[in-house]
Amino acid sequence: MRPTTAERNPFSSGRSMNRLRNHIFTALVWSIGITVILFIFGLLFLILKDGLPKLSLEFLYGLPSEIEEGGGIGPMLFNSFYILIISLIIAIPLGMAAGIYLAEFAPDNKWIGFVRICVEGLASVPSLIFGLFGIALFVELFEVGLTILGAAVSLAFLNLPVLTRVTEESIRAVPQDIKNASFALGGTHLQTIIRVLIPVAQNGIITGICLVAGRAFGESAVIILTGGVSTSGEMWDFNLLSPGANLAVHLWYVQSEAIVPDAADIAQKAAAVLVCIVLTINLLFRIPLWLSSRRLK
Repeated sequence: MRPTTAERNPFSSGRSMNRLRNHIFTALVWSIGITVILFIFGLLFLILKDGLPKLSLEFLYGLPSEIEEGGGIGPMLFNSFYILIISLIIAIPLGMAAGIYLAEFAPDNKWIGFVRICVEGLASVPSLIFGLFGIALFVELFEVGLTILGAAVSLAFLNLPVLTRVTEESIRAVPQDIKNASFALGGTHLQTIIRVLIPVAQNGIITGICLVAGRAFGESAVIILTGGVSTSGEMWDFNLLSPGANLAVHLWYVQSEAIVPDAADIAQKAAAVLVCIVLTINLLFRIPLWLSSRRLK
């Protein structure tokens, strides 16, 4: 009697079963990925379909109206960029410096381990807590009121833990051989960090900056508590002590508190502007990475 295929090769049935499981798992991953992508595009479509066709320059640069319809979002849009830039100017150097210290200079002991746990905990703390901290610092201690300065610094505090952890993990992910090669060529520790570690880790660092920038631009809880729900009423107000309501706060205010007749239209258009700008910020941060990767190829 001739032996069957399974008897001649006892591992063939196991390979067939593994191949079947691999196909099932691949199909499952593809299905989940496509579903998530379709959900994201569907969400973007729902947000943009009503507001995007109605946008105009008058709306983007116009002053808001409390009673009459047809108001714009000019001061709030300016405050959004102004607060974002100030917060990034504060958060990026401090966050990167802290991350580089933890990755390259901090000793490996229980105290530094506790510091890392605290940083990770702060990265997951709700933004409302940082808003309350901003009130305690700027409103009660310094008595400057609800201002652009308070909103920007509070946002910087909100983003610091994330930037610190992202920078530290990106620096640690650089292969040790690259670092040793820099030392072998006579580079100092500082030169190795500036010319080797940071350029190699720039993908992760820029991704972290991109995430915190998008979060800061769309933040509302911190701004409401530290910047207020109003503006000075001027389009280009660079005074750091002016009220600091941004676009996200205005969107919340129009949707919940405003009495203007076209509140729904203003909310739809403001939401479309907010989403488009956040997507643009992500794209602008990605362009240097794409150009760098193409040069390397």
